[in-house]
Amino acid sequence: MYQEFLKRFISSLILIIIVVFIIIKGSIFLNLFILICFFVSLYEWYKMKKNNPYYFIGIVFLFLSFYSVYYFTNSEIDISFFLLIMVICISTDLGGYFFGKIFKGKKLTKISPNKTYSGMLGSFILSIVFAYLFLEKTDIFSYLKFNSKNMIIFILLISLISQIGDITISYFKRKSKIKNTGNILPGHGGLLDRIDGMIFAFPFGYLFLHLEILI
Repeated sequence: MYQEFLKRFISSLILIIIVVFIIIKGSIFLNLFILICFFVSLYEWYKMKKNNPYYFIGIVFLFLSFYSVYYFTNSEIDISFFLLIMVICISTDLGGYFFGKIFKGKKLTKISPNKTYSGMLGSFILSIVFAYLFLEKTDIFSYLKFNSKNMIIFILLISLISQIGDITISYFKRKSKIKNTGNILPGHGGLLDRIDGMIFAFPFGYLFLHLEILI
């Protein structure tokens, strides 16, 4: 369990470092990276076409999700917000895995049998911890109108949406009778296995920020 958790943590850390590096390098590299991820995601989604009546809806959703990423990452103000959502989603995944393996307990859903209520609780706890560690190093509070209470609500909602995204992709994998969407990421599988929560969280993050929900 420890080795598997370590692989997931390292691959998550590498993902954040790559994204931050590309952001520093400039929009051309970042937009190219986003485009590559979009097409890889489309390919992995295509592999789940079998027994999938929502296939074309999924393509539209992927487009909207990656458009929200493009919007976030091409705004100097919103990049920190984009990274905050990434941190929440990654810590949600790590918390769910770590707490679920340690405390086990009742299964959350038959769709994804590895998900437990203890893992769900761990996802919320770790997302709050890592999000606030991130917030201490950024100036997000200087331009967001969130107070501390609303920020906690925001973190919990993004964590919840991320978990729903994870379960949703797991559902389509089971329908298509595949274990992973690919094998490019050690400890995770395919790209969609890694960003399943993020592709749901980013569009909702966009709504929270630009429609001033919770403000």
